Amino acid sequence: MSPRQFALCLAGLVSSACIAAFAQNATKPASAQHQVNITTEGDFRFIKSNGWPDHEPGQFPRKGNPNSASPQSYTFRVPQKPVAAAEPSRIFGWWGVALNGVPFEPGTAETWQNNPQSGWRYEAATGFMNLGLDEHNAHVQPTGAYHYHAMPLGLIERLGGDDKKMLHIGYAADGFPIYTSKAYDKATDAKGELRVMKSSYKLKSGARPAQEGGPGGNYDGRFTQDFEFVKGSGDLDENNGRTGITPEYPAGTYYYCITTAFPFVPRSWKGTPDQSFAKRGPPPGGGPGGPGRRGGPGASKGKGPPPYRGNPFLPDFP
Repeated sequence: MSPRQFALCLAGLVSSACIAAFAQNATKPASAQHQVNITTEGDFRFIKSNGWPDHEPGQFPRKGNPNSASPQSYTFRVPQKPVAAAEPSRIFGWWGVALNGVPFEPGTAETWQNNPQSGWRYEAATGFMNLGLDEHNAHVQPTGAYHYHAMPLGLIERLGGDDKKMLHIGYAADGFPIYTSKAYDKATDAKGELRVMKSSYKLKSGARPAQEGGPGGNYDGRFTQDFEFVKGSGDLDENNGRTGITPEYPAGTYYYCITTAFPFVPRSWKGTPDQSFAKRGPPPGGGPGGPGRRGGPGASKGKGPPPYRGNPFLPDFP
């Protein structure tokens, strides 16, 4: 609304429609500037950002998501030479971070009948529950943290797309790189064709268990527990990753793929996630006001902090 329109509204010389326009402008959040800085120090890579994307986010609040997006304070840390663990890790926290500083989160806080103990958690990207995802497959937490639940379309466009190349889009919490679903057909041939990698998760068949405290009905994809890993049924392992060469790692590396079907964002890590990706965990230095208190703690320095074991009141991703 222009100053002149505002003045006319006050004078009662403009129709009542201007009142609604004024209200809309009054509640519209101030524009934020994208900020991210990726540096290396010793054995680690640091991704510091305000969590605001380098593309225009959707309008929030919106139907299915009542939260307003706001800048955050993140300091994520990942090893430059990540190492595979004996077993995949599954703990609470941000799963990874995009190159634009926006975190990835696979799971949701929404559960059947709002009962976390039920064991049935709704999926964000399968279309059965409107969680207010925008056109970039992202939405906002109560803290104001904008985050991706599936393919970060705006970021991919900003990076030039993945039609003709493998596109590196971020780092997982264990340090292994993240790509879109398109990778070399043969993992060891950089001159081969690109094709879409398929996950090895499948929708379960039949009916859910007829149990007290459960939703019942047939498996249809609305819950995380509607899917199961079937080894060898796709191109990717249980972490939604594979080992092969990439443009950034010509000697080969383990890498993750964000897929267009479940699990979308992987649900576990090949290596050990850094505690800087934990949510609301104890801030480095042991006191309030540490970096990332809104949406995620900052990284501590030193040699390999112990993995953060999570907060039982935060959503996990089984």
